[in-house]
Amino acid sequence: MLTALLLTCLALCQTALAKTVTYNWDVTWVWASPDGFGRPVVGINNQFPCPPMEATIGDRVIVNLNNKLGNETTSLHFHGIFQAGTAAMDGPTGVTQCPIPPGGSFTYDFVVNQAGSYWYHSHNKGQYIDGLRGPFIIHDPAAPFKFDEEITITISDWYQDQAPGLINYFESPANELTGGSEPIPNSAVLADTQNAQFSVKPSTTYLIHVINIGSFVGSYLKIDGHTMTIVEIDGVYTQSQKVDELYLTVAQRYSVLITTKADTSKNFLISNTLDTKMFDHIPTWANPDVYGFLVYDSKKPLPAVTPLRTYNVFDDFQLIPKDRQTAFTNVDQQIMITMDFVDDDGINRAIVNNVTYVAQKVPTLYTAMSAPKDVVMNPLIYGVNSNSFVLKLNQTIEIVLINEDSGNHPWHLHGHNFQVIARSPANTPYKASAIHPPHTPMRRDVVTVYTGGYIVLRFKVDNPGIQLFHCHIEWHVEAGLTATLIEAPDVLQDTETIPHGHYQTCESQGIPTKGNAAGNTKNWLDLTGANTAFETDNWG
Repeated sequence: MLTALLLTCLALCQTALAKTVTYNWDVTWVWASPDGFGRPVVGINNQFPCPPMEATIGDRVIVNLNNKLGNETTSLHFHGIFQAGTAAMDGPTGVTQCPIPPGGSFTYDFVVNQAGSYWYHSHNKGQYIDGLRGPFIIHDPAAPFKFDEEITITISDWYQDQAPGLINYFESPANELTGGSEPIPNSAVLADTQNAQFSVKPSTTYLIHVINIGSFVGSYLKIDGHTMTIVEIDGVYTQSQKVDELYLTVAQRYSVLITTKADTSKNFLISNTLDTKMFDHIPTWANPDVYGFLVYDSKKPLPAVTPLRTYNVFDDFQLIPKDRQTAFTNVDQQIMITMDFVDDDGINRAIVNNVTYVAQKVPTLYTAMSAPKDVVMNPLIYGVNSNSFVLKLNQTIEIVLINEDSGNHPWHLHGHNFQVIARSPANTPYKASAIHPPHTPMRRDVVTVYTGGYIVLRFKVDNPGIQLFHCHIEWHVEAGLTATLIEAPDVLQDTETIPHGHYQTCESQGIPTKGNAAGNTKNWLDLTGANTAFETDNWG
């Protein structure tokens, strides 16, 4: 009784202390050289790197976004934020909103009820490859570990050419003739620069948020002379786990504790290298290594740099959530997904159950909000090429994802952290009889499925909205490696609304906001005119 009373008091105090955090941002072109090569990048308020976002659990966050690019549409997605009760704020264009046109404005308004390491990025036509991304840290005054100060380290691959041209080439017959491989990044960046320095105090415990904000490959990270203790992954607190190195796929996050040394006589190297196993080949001009420094004394020399080539990475499948949530049982709906790449009339396209994803004429959320009750649960109204699965409230869902491609893929689910029930080694056929759920499965929102292998994920349907499930390699998003989970749309209609300003963004571009995927409001099962062909020359 006393415990319940204390928890209630803490919750009320947290509510009383909650504040509104407002960001007024112009999306602008900036000339920058994060790897030493100058090029136009997409920044915020004429700044690059883009500014970090910070809030405290329980805060209301408002982002007033103005598109000042002049020649590109835009949007923002707050990666890992569930958007519970605010489905219209999730950010992927053609899904929960229309793109923000040049000269247009858009307001994101939501409450953060999750703590940990997150990030934001454009979810529009591969744009974040060009720089529109940054960290989003949500602080927790009641975090289940102690520390003195915080540091955020972002890591990423980087391209010296702009994204629209790279995407157009990737999705071209010319590229398919040479194997259809992804563009190879020119370099790696840490804190969106080279040789970043992080000043530290002696005998101090730091909570370090490490975030892979890249668009293609995973990264290895090591801090010389310091043991890291994992305490959070993708917004999920974990039992403490000491490690020497981290491996982060694109879009994954880790929070680790380090305690600095009492001796300030030397500084220490932070090594980061891209996972070049994901490259089709390694050209001589590609530089997969980048370095940073823990600086104890700025008057002391920086250590010599040595490329990280020996890997000793802890298997994240072994991590145990701090809350020790047990594996969900009694699965109500199993979703079987096979993924691969095919030659589609000379172009390399991704397929989910043999269908390539194509955004529909009406954004999927708008179809769900405008559909009559007798058809809103019918997946057909959302369009064949949306790869939609409709879920009922309170169901337990199991996703079995089978990778028939020859590469690893980091899959991300919007709106949830999933339980990772199984992850096979590479080149392992799926057999239901081989699945033995761990008692307390690891949870996160991005997980890798290995070449020729499979993953089994479970989650509860408790967040009505439109949740994308996609590979987070941005080249593969543009190639159509996406499915759509329509989560309790019947409940969504009764509990949420879309702001008037969001409708105006669509109307200003002639994008319909009612009807099925084709915009048909008379016969909801008539999909004549729905988008089935992918764009070949319309990025940026």
